Amino acid sequence: MKGLPICCFISRQHKHPSKRSEETMENPQLMSNSGCSENLNQAANIIVNHDFSNGLHSWHTNCCNGFVVSAECGDRGKPLSSSRSSGNYAVVTNRTKCWQGLEQDITSRVLPGSTYSVSACVGVSGPLSGSTDVLATLKLENHGSATSYKLIGKTSVSKEKWEIVEGTFSLLAVPERLVFYLEGPSPGVELLIDSVVISCPSSSKSESASIGAGDNDIIINPKFEDGLNNWSGRGCKVALHDSMADGKIVPQSGKAFASATERTQNWNGIQQEITGRVQRKLAYSVAAVVRIYGNNVTTATVQATLWVQTPGCNDQYVGIANVQATDKDWVQLQGKFLLNGSPSKVVIYLEGPPPGTDLLVNSLFVKHAEKIPPSPAPVIENPDFGVNIITNSQLDDRTNGWFPLGNCNLSVGSGSPHILPPMARASLGVHEPLSGRYIHVKNRTQTWMGPAQMITDKVKLFLTYQVSAWVRIGSGANGPQNVNVALGVDNQWVNGGQVEINDDRWHEIGGSFRIEKQPSKVMVYIQGPGAGVDLMVAGVQIFPVNREARFKYLRHQADKIRKRDVVLKFSGAGSSSLSGTNVKVVQTQNSFPIGSCMSRTNIDNEDFINFFVKNFNWAVFGNELKWYWTEPQQGNLNYKDADDMVALCQKHNIETRGHCIFWEVQATVQQWVQALNKDDLMKAVQNRLTDLLTRYKGKFKHYDVNNEMLHGSYYQDRLGKDIRANMFKTANQLDPSATLFVNDYHVEDGCDTRSCPERYIEHILDLQEQGAPVGGIGIQGHIDNPVGPVVCTALDKLGILGLPIWFTELDVSSINEHVRGEDLEVMLREAFAHPAVEGVMLWGFWELFMSRDNAHLVNAEGDVNETGKRFLALKHEWLSHARGQVDVQGQFNFRGFHGKYAVEIDTPSKKIVKTFVVDKGDTPLVVPVEL
Repeated sequence: MKGLPICCFISRQHKHPSKRSEETMENPQLMSNSGCSENLNQAANIIVNHDFSNGLHSWHTNCCNGFVVSAECGDRGKPLSSSRSSGNYAVVTNRTKCWQGLEQDITSRVLPGSTYSVSACVGVSGPLSGSTDVLATLKLENHGSATSYKLIGKTSVSKEKWEIVEGTFSLLAVPERLVFYLEGPSPGVELLIDSVVISCPSSSKSESASIGAGDNDIIINPKFEDGLNNWSGRGCKVALHDSMADGKIVPQSGKAFASATERTQNWNGIQQEITGRVQRKLAYSVAAVVRIYGNNVTTATVQATLWVQTPGCNDQYVGIANVQATDKDWVQLQGKFLLNGSPSKVVIYLEGPPPGTDLLVNSLFVKHAEKIPPSPAPVIENPDFGVNIITNSQLDDRTNGWFPLGNCNLSVGSGSPHILPPMARASLGVHEPLSGRYIHVKNRTQTWMGPAQMITDKVKLFLTYQVSAWVRIGSGANGPQNVNVALGVDNQWVNGGQVEINDDRWHEIGGSFRIEKQPSKVMVYIQGPGAGVDLMVAGVQIFPVNREARFKYLRHQADKIRKRDVVLKFSGAGSSSLSGTNVKVVQTQNSFPIGSCMSRTNIDNEDFINFFVKNFNWAVFGNELKWYWTEPQQGNLNYKDADDMVALCQKHNIETRGHCIFWEVQATVQQWVQALNKDDLMKAVQNRLTDLLTRYKGKFKHYDVNNEMLHGSYYQDRLGKDIRANMFKTANQLDPSATLFVNDYHVEDGCDTRSCPERYIEHILDLQEQGAPVGGIGIQGHIDNPVGPVVCTALDKLGILGLPIWFTELDVSSINEHVRGEDLEVMLREAFAHPAVEGVMLWGFWELFMSRDNAHLVNAEGDVNETGKRFLALKHEWLSHARGQVDVQGQFNFRGFHGKYAVEIDTPSKKIVKTFVVDKGDTPLVVPVEL
């Protein structure tokens, strides 16, 4: 959900926490000190008995022992140099685990949305040489869900002096139990605690310090303390309650809650106008506490939405966030939004449950969103790139290390390939031969049964792992069978790659994964064929990928296919005496297409447009050209948004892709279209083609004709197989200048057999055999954890068709900006270095205006983040500059990327600047420069 603070939560057993790797924690605003201050800030301290003047009152040891020592207790009272803030300190002893320490329950003293500063004076004693870390941690417990842990701060401590561990935290929702504790030193080392202060600068404002409250509050009467003042029903009635259902429903906080009743539409709900209280280009966070009631509905989606009316009286609806609400408990909805333009009216409202079901609201807060400091780049010790983490991969020790998942049987056979699968070989290079032994899985009664292995302690956070294996199936299969390498990460299924098998040969399976939150259990297993079909698995490899090594190879490849030798040949008056004259060549633009998605609202934000125009040379519209947008009701055509965007692109010489004429997935087809009979649907399809391609003839260089045909079949099911080819033929007749693309997802990552390269090739050839003028291959590129050789293998396979390949909707996602930037670099370098790829379109770059969270390059209010900086550095790398002198033949030679250039020559009498273009070509380009 958008708008959640980026925190690293660690799952552990409640009673017996396991050891955690400290490098997996994110530490907001850490600071270090050489010693303790005499006057730690104690203003509004929520810690009870913060200086242990009352012994261990309100404190509890965590599976260890503790006591309090006063300064008058002899040597024991002076273990460290430097001053302390009190005369007492706590000693935590008999520690057998690093997580054992001292804790205090602070649940009732923390308010949601407030930011708390933490400062603890700590030391260590006992068998320690050098230093050790002390951590301040929060434990969050909610009934029915796993306990979570949030690191607040960390500091390095030695036996010589006291140190301060500091940090901050803020919670949008307070859990049922919130415990603060100090932990960290190695087992056997005593933890000393002199004092602890947790304070909130705004805590004196009482409960109004919660999210949205105070001077920044946008919502008036956010907790209904003033009744229903400033609130109204949106197409329904609203009422105020102190309880409902015979007292079974009471407010989660405060004294009252509101209900939206007599709802006849999903969009009916409760609303408040906030016109004039929100500013354009500012990000706002939204937090609401909601539930549902009545009509025998136990769970339903509740959504926060903005209704925005522009000065031209156009209505816009902005979805902020949604949550699954129930009739049992209050839940919190959280999200963010930003307005690009200057609206004449803005209303925020809550909607969503089915008609007849009441929507209950306990509170709604909106405030200027707090800027969350970015996470540092993860520090991964001993990444062991290329080292297989699978035990007994070669089966030298029979099936030791493996176990059957389910009641199937494992045995070892021989006769599998002796070489690594190609994708693994591309990553690992030289590698020892495989043993030729394989695991034979028999008596499979479920598709998920197969060989499994625990790898919990071997997986490191934020490393990208490549998955590789040889797989084969036995006889008796009824049609093609999917084989999948899967990971069970706690209770979540993660796809490590899959392949479709329809014969008795060995097949390569490849994929990737990455884990970004500390799991308690990770299991890898191979599954997939139908029940009763034997499965054979050989040479399983899971290893972390050295991306930088791949980058070196890709730089060399890009140099070969994206550059050209250039000879500047000077002529004209005085050219005979130019030998030795200084020459400077500067590339002003690389001609390789790199574009991005945009929306109509984006072009009202001048900061967005400035970044777009400066850094992209192609554009694609997110929704504004789709049929459901241009004709939401039959005959009601809306091209104004697309017209505005086309005009902007033409003004800045930005080329455009048309996305999309049709979309084959039924869920995207508007209701009025689905209600048509076959003949009327055929007429509507023809009208759509005629209207769109006649209106924009010559203005879109590409069209995605029928989006995602490998994943949907609505028009084909309704109108017959020929409709797909006919769409292409008609589009080509209406606008012959446009290149017509197929476009689909999960083509490049090995995750989906429906859209694997082989299936995509069959699909394209089938269209061509029917006469469809397919001119380009679109790979959407919504990818997780990209691995270069896996992506490159898909491009190689598709490249045999001889059609231009474009990444049409590229985005990558990671909570860590540095990792996200590396993912993006992987994809851009693979595309730029592959001869079949002719362009890349990002599926957005600005926070809150992308379909995936944690995928943006620019933060909501215009700050370029670490991902964006990586992108800009890569674009800079792909510009060629050269300096030198004119040779005796009156020439200057260099090798540069394709694109636009300026050459500057300093003659004795004047400075001359000329421009030229380097196009693609296999022979040196001779550029005459007339002086």
